[in-house]
Amino acid sequence: MTAATPPQPPDTDLVVLHGGDLPPGFERIDTDPRLASVRYATADTLGEALPGANALFVWDLFSAAVQAAWPKADSLRWVHAATAGVDNLMFDGLVSSDVVVTNSRGVFDQPMAEYVLGLVIGFAKDLPTTLDLQRRREWRHRETERVGGRHALVVGTGPIGRAIARQLRAVGMSVEGAGRTTRPVDPDFGTVVEATLDTDAPGLADALPRADYVVLAAPLTGATRNLADAAFLARMRDTARLINVGRGQLVDEAALVRALRSGDLAGAALDVAETEPLPDDSPLWNLPGVVISPHMSGDVVGWREELVDLFTANLDRFLGEGPLLNVVDKNRGYVSGP
Repeated sequence: MTAATPPQPPDTDLVVLHGGDLPPGFERIDTDPRLASVRYATADTLGEALPGANALFVWDLFSAAVQAAWPKADSLRWVHAATAGVDNLMFDGLVSSDVVVTNSRGVFDQPMAEYVLGLVIGFAKDLPTTLDLQRRREWRHRETERVGGRHALVVGTGPIGRAIARQLRAVGMSVEGAGRTTRPVDPDFGTVVEATLDTDAPGLADALPRADYVVLAAPLTGATRNLADAAFLARMRDTARLINVGRGQLVDEAALVRALRSGDLAGAALDVAETEPLPDDSPLWNLPGVVISPHMSGDVVGWREELVDLFTANLDRFLGEGPLLNVVDKNRGYVSGP
């Protein structure tokens, strides 16, 4: 009788980069018999934890620690980000390596679309003024705007942008998109123009003057950094509003302040900022027509658990049960869709 082959010892070492709060329910990873070890690290200790690690879970959502500790990553094969955007991971060493990067695409799409719809309704119905008057106990009748029939331009045609387009169309708005590739016909956007002002093809120069709302949902890349600059804002209607749920660096904040102060723009809703938290001395805090929120548009009850569920599903695949989900095209720097 032939003796059974003994089980092979686990050979995968996992590192979890966190900022002080561990992922919820991570005990089931700690006790996974398929893992040789699970090591937890902060930005200060990541360099000590990375040697020998095969997989890295970036739970410290926007940390730049991976780049700083990269020389210590001698065995890494997979990095999973608990975010949709991965601009903090697109540094030369990682991009040029064979390490596979995956992200958390899909977790935030619908919550962010609902948030954008809420902002549009809030602007149209002048809810900030209503709340301000309520605090002052002032009864002042006003007229507000319709939402149906208004036109939105969504910059960023990936899953989040598409969810936003579907949500806005559902309340009777017309929508078009701006992305890398133009499309005369698109099921969610109607049409897609090129997301640049400098082109002979249909682009932002033509689309911006048509929009009552311009929604930024694009990833941060070299091409999109400071996309909403003075020239971009000058193409917008003076009755239009800008909504940014992408990255703060998509907007030239100094140019935005000038446009708002001069009355060349009716308002802006910023869920993200160039520097986060938004500095106390930023004029954006007190400008009329501006709504500031602390990078929370995708964060609904249970979102942390959803992120961990997605990671564990990908961990199963990494350990041999199938191809990884949400693989990032590192040459583009993001997986925001076509």
